[in-house]
Amino acid sequence: MSTHLFPLNGPAKLRLDVISSRCVRVRLDSPNEPLSESGLTRYGILKPTPQGNPTCHDSGSFTLENYDFNITPDAQITISKNGREIVKISEFGTREKGGFKIVFGLNDDERIYGLGDENRERLQKRGHRAEMILRNVASYIPIPYFMSSNGWSTLVNSTCYHIIDVDSKHDNTILVECAYGQPDIYLFLADKMTGLLGEYTALSGRPALLPRWAYGFTFVCDEREVRARDVLYEALEFRRQKLPCDVIGLEPDWMEKHYDYSVDKKWSEKRFHVPFWLKPNGNGTFAGTLHKMGFRLSLWLCTDYDFSEYEEQLLKDPNEAEKPEAPKTERSADDLIQDPHFAGAIRSDTITKPGEPWFKHLEKFVDHGADAFKLDGSNQVNFHPDRKWFNGMEDWEMHNLYPMLYNKQMANGFINHTGRRPMIYSAGGYAGIQQYSATWTGDTGGGAKPLAGLLNLALSGHSNGTCDMQIWDRQGIHSGFLLPWSQLLGWHMYTQPWFQGPDILEAFAFYAKLRYRLLPYIYTAAWAANHTGIPMMRPMPLAFPNDRKCDNIINQYMLGDALLVASFTNSIYLPAGQWINYWTKKTYAGGQTIAVENIADWAKGKFPVGGPLFVKCGSLIPTAPEMLFSNEKPLDCVAWEEYPDEKGCAEGYLYEDDGTTFEYRDGAYSLIHASVKDGQLFTKSVKNNYDGIPENRTHLLESFN
Repeated sequence: MSTHLFPLNGPAKLRLDVISSRCVRVRLDSPNEPLSESGLTRYGILKPTPQGNPTCHDSGSFTLENYDFNITPDAQITISKNGREIVKISEFGTREKGGFKIVFGLNDDERIYGLGDENRERLQKRGHRAEMILRNVASYIPIPYFMSSNGWSTLVNSTCYHIIDVDSKHDNTILVECAYGQPDIYLFLADKMTGLLGEYTALSGRPALLPRWAYGFTFVCDEREVRARDVLYEALEFRRQKLPCDVIGLEPDWMEKHYDYSVDKKWSEKRFHVPFWLKPNGNGTFAGTLHKMGFRLSLWLCTDYDFSEYEEQLLKDPNEAEKPEAPKTERSADDLIQDPHFAGAIRSDTITKPGEPWFKHLEKFVDHGADAFKLDGSNQVNFHPDRKWFNGMEDWEMHNLYPMLYNKQMANGFINHTGRRPMIYSAGGYAGIQQYSATWTGDTGGGAKPLAGLLNLALSGHSNGTCDMQIWDRQGIHSGFLLPWSQLLGWHMYTQPWFQGPDILEAFAFYAKLRYRLLPYIYTAAWAANHTGIPMMRPMPLAFPNDRKCDNIINQYMLGDALLVASFTNSIYLPAGQWINYWTKKTYAGGQTIAVENIADWAKGKFPVGGPLFVKCGSLIPTAPEMLFSNEKPLDCVAWEEYPDEKGCAEGYLYEDDGTTFEYRDGAYSLIHASVKDGQLFTKSVKNNYDGIPENRTHLLESFN
C-alpha cells in the first residue's frame, strides 16, 4: 500500500492510501489530531489488503492506472478517466461544531444505488435522505455504501450515526454528514456496478458460502411450549408429506429461561430433557433423531453481551499494562455478621463474563447437535443510551457496530469449534455483514416490501438474504422459494403447509420440489457470489445497467445468470434478448412488458404457480433428481435444462464441493462448463479437484425450445 499526502489550506493534508488499482482510502492527516480508526477497521471487519503494485504518481496531481485525480488546496477531488469526469468531491473536511461533512457532485443522468435495508420503497436512491442508524423494522441493516451508474462507489468508514442525503434537495449533490469523528471513506472505481461490488466486497468480505444444506428449505417451529416430541413429529410430517426440508429451527422456548440473555442458558428440562446417561447427540436423543431423518437443527438466540470486551482482548498487546482490577474484599475478624452481600465487587454488566468469548457457552449446544443459529433482533437492534461499553465507545458509535461484532464472533466461534462452515442468520447488520452471516428481513413477513429490502441489500454487497415466507397465498410461496435461501416461520402461528388447505399445500409442494431440483444451479450461484462478489439475487439495474426501464424495478430480479423472477405482480418486464416462460416454455422477444389477468395464467393452469418465472435464452441449467433433503442422494445424474438461443446454442456451469468444510478455499472443488451446439451436449472440466463426484455420473440433456 502506498500513501500520498497533498497540502491543503491550513495545517491538515489530504491523505490517499492506495489499496489497489481500483480502491483508494481518503482521510485528513492533521498535526493537531491523530488519525482515527473506525470500529470496522479496528476489529478487522474491513480488510484493506494491498493488491498488486498499481502505477501511480503524485506530482501536483495524482494518477492511478487509467484514473486521474485532481486535488485542490480546498480539498476538492475530481476523478477522471480518459478525459471524462467520473466523480467530483466538492467538500471533504471537518465541521466547526464537530464531526465531518463530505459533498459529492452528481451529473443530471446519474443513478445511485445501495445503502442496505434502510428503505423498502425504492431502489434508485436519488431524491432520498437516508439515516445510517440500525432500527427495529424501519432499518434492520443500514449500510453506508452507495454506488453510481457513472463508475464509482463509496463506503463511509464510520459506525457513528450519520446521514447520507442523495440529492433530496435536487441540487445535484450527495451530502454525507456526521456529528462525530473524522472524514474517512473508501472510493472504488470500475466500469460497471458489478465491478464496483467486486471491489467493495474485496474490502468488506465476500459473501459467505453457506453449507450446501442451508440453500435447501428451513422450517422454524411454533414457539409456544413446543416439546422435543412435537418437533420430531413435525419433522416426520414433512417426510410423510414428501415435502423437501433440510433444517428445523427452534424459537426461544428451547431454553429453560424464556429469552435467556446469559451465558448460563440450558435446555428446557421439561420440554427438551436429555437423560444424564445418554450422549447428548447420540442414539435416542432429540437432536440425534432429527439428524437420522436428514434434518439439521437451528437454535434461536438473543443477546445483550458486550462483544467489545473479547475483541479488545484479541487486540491486546502482551506487553501492555493490565487495567487495574477492583481491589479484593478481605474478610475482617471485626465483621460479626459476615454478610455475603458485601463480599466482592459488583458489576453493572451482569451478563458479560470478562475473558470469556460469547460463543464459548454455545459450544456445548453444538456438541448436543445444533447446526445453525438464528440471531433475533433482541437486543442487537435496541439502543443502549447509558451503556458503558468495554472498548470505551458510547452508544452512538457502538450501536451500528454491535451486530457486526455479534455476527463475527458467532461465525468465527462456530468455525473454530467445528472446522465447518457456519449457518448463522441474523435480523441485524451493517457494512460487511455478507462475509459472516445470512440474513432475513426480520419481523416483517414475506410480501413486496421485504422483497425490496432484499434487493437493496443485494445492491450493497449482501447475497444470502431471505424473508419469512408468506404461506397464505401462492404469491408468497412463489417469492419465498425463489430467494437465495428459503425459510418459513411458525412462531405463534400454525403455518405448517398441511394446515393451509389443499390448494396451498399443492403449491407449497410444487415450489419446494422445484427449489430442490434447482439446487445445483442455486449452489453454483452461491459459489459465484463468494468468488466474485456479485450477489445471487441480482436486481434489474445491476443485471441490466444500460436499460433505463430497469432503473427502479422493485419486484423482479435475476436469480443467478439464467432465471428472471418477478413476485407480487401480474406483469413482468423482459429486457433485450429472447426469453422463455419457464412454466409454458413459450418464447418471447425482449424489450416488452408481459401482463396476465390472473397470477395462475402464467402457467395456463398447468401448474399451481404464484408468479412469473422466465429463462434467458442461451442458458443451460443443471438440475438434480427429486429428493427430500439436500444430500439424500448422490448427484449421479445431472439433467441439464436447455433453453437455446436463436443459433441453437446454450451454456452453463455446475460447481460442486463437499458442501461443509472450507477445503474449497484450497482448491478442493469441481467446476464444469457445459454447452450445447446443434442439439449435442458437451461438458468440460474447468477445475477437477474434488473426489466426491460419483464415478458413474451421467449427463442428460432436456431441451426446451
